[in-house]
Amino acid sequence: MRHADDPALFLLLPEEFANNFAVINRSMIEVKNISKSFGEKVVLDGVSAIMEPGKTNLIIGSSGSGKTVFMKCMVGLLRPDDGEILYEGKNILAMDPQDLKDVRTQIGMLFQGSALFDSMTVENNVRFPLDMFTKNSKKEKLHRVDEVLSRVNLEGSNKKFPSEISGGMKKRVALARALVLNPKYLFCDEPNSGLDPQTSLVIDKLIKELTIEFKMTTVINTHDMNTVMESGDHIVYMHKGKKKWEGSSKEIIFNDDKDLNDFIFASEFLHKAKEMSRMEAEGKM
Repeated sequence: MRHADDPALFLLLPEEFANNFAVINRSMIEVKNISKSFGEKVVLDGVSAIMEPGKTNLIIGSSGSGKTVFMKCMVGLLRPDDGEILYEGKNILAMDPQDLKDVRTQIGMLFQGSALFDSMTVENNVRFPLDMFTKNSKKEKLHRVDEVLSRVNLEGSNKKFPSEISGGMKKRVALARALVLNPKYLFCDEPNSGLDPQTSLVIDKLIKELTIEFKMTTVINTHDMNTVMESGDHIVYMHKGKKKWEGSSKEIIFNDDKDLNDFIFASEFLHKAKEMSRMEAEGKM
């Protein structure tokens, strides 16, 4: 049986199905050979990768590996020195300001520290992108705010201020704000930063559910190994400014790259857990 990504499959499919399949795949983000330097320091060195729709795409690596700069280039906060960044097959680096603005309205961003406005209520924080980018009526905006707050299990929190809610609730408010414009693309910078392990798992599960539900292209920059193993549909490992490894959480236990193993399975406990998982998968237990 042919894999769904095989271009030759289009020859075997009805035209309508093939066209629909092509539309789905155009919603991915494709990065082609981007490089970025600050002075003489090379931070990204010819990195290429595809961020797939309907999946949680993780960028991992140690501090200084280039993963944060890589994400900032993808969302347009930094401009690479070379290469292309394609959204739906269109290079955002060559877009005029209006086209680039249109793309940015399709991007939701969950910042590391949640980045909520302390002086605004939960409702107004979530409503902020609607005020910035839409001409909807107040009633329509409030209805949409209620929808996304309900989806992240925060019904009834509208009038609370950030100082009145827990760290996990702040993350969910920030996630609701990222979703309020119904984005095609969701970027999450260290979504579990500052959270306890149990709350981190709740956030991971919620992001994964929303990614599948809304068929988003989700990109997560993370150090959290629970996120890697539980949510890693597609993982890009960065090392010294280059893409060193690419695969899924299921494939990562079979990798033989020393740098990746030292990063992921740093402790003796995790190293033993990897070996046991590998032996189990190979039917040796």
